[in-house]
Amino acid sequence: MSSRQSPKVAVIKGGPSSEREVSLSSGRECAEALRGEGFEVIEIDAGEDLCARLAACQPDVVFNALHGRFGEDGCVQGLLEWMRIPYTHSGVLASALAMDKEKTKEVYRAAGLPIVPSLLASRFEVEAGHVMEPPYVVKPYNEGSSVGVYIVREGSNAPRLSQEMPPVVMVEKYAPGRELTCSVMGDKALCVTDILTDGWYDYDAKYKAGGSRHVCPADIPAEITAACQDYALRAHKALGCRGVSRTDFRWDEAKGLDGLVLLETNTQPGMTPTSLSPEQAQKSGISFGRFCAWMVEDASCDR
Repeated sequence: MSSRQSPKVAVIKGGPSSEREVSLSSGRECAEALRGEGFEVIEIDAGEDLCARLAACQPDVVFNALHGRFGEDGCVQGLLEWMRIPYTHSGVLASALAMDKEKTKEVYRAAGLPIVPSLLASRFEVEAGHVMEPPYVVKPYNEGSSVGVYIVREGSNAPRLSQEMPPVVMVEKYAPGRELTCSVMGDKALCVTDILTDGWYDYDAKYKAGGSRHVCPADIPAEITAACQDYALRAHKALGCRGVSRTDFRWDEAKGLDGLVLLETNTQPGMTPTSLSPEQAQKSGISFGRFCAWMVEDASCDR
């Protein structure tokens, strides 16, 4: 970052992924918060001219508010490293690993973190018959925000997938229980949130008004809170994440600590003031503006 009094920050948002609308919302909120913290801010809807627009405005730092493919999977991170512009959140390798759900599980497994069985299969195999004993979940292996998730219950037929699903999908043993999540900020795990919904925590539950309720900090046993924080920090480090990440869990209360499993790590969590990671930061005494400013100050293009 340069030594000018008010660093110029380019907030990149939108983009072409299925999570475009969420990204636009995150970007707007972060830009406003950074202005309130004294930064000079330029907002850029990331398109094919992103490189040219960044070269023209010459920011000191890029705040990456993109979600989903291209913005969260290492692509834009590689562009920013090529241009030598410091950027927020994780680098190329960590971003690519965390976006690939099966690769993420390999990293978790090597780090001794608890996961459920999963495999990759062609959509044709999945539609032809059960590739795993139900109940199980079918989802793209490289999307976020619960995009394209199918739950196959006991007694159900093999699923019929939408044409938008990729040729290869991830099939994962269904993990019953409560939906917990924990963010990491640098080298510190924040508090744990219990996400309450009337059904599956899908895209609508995440982003539509009233779709879910957050209990933060979660009303769960101390050993489960401590385990979530420990696992989230270990996952952050094992994947090589930088800045802020958020790891999601399922917890089967009937099994105690043995019922806690990791689902995935999000290297660029939602960033509206009521999103999960900012809520957890606020519970730790960190305002939304300060949370965004910390990420700018933490920005790098070295890994």
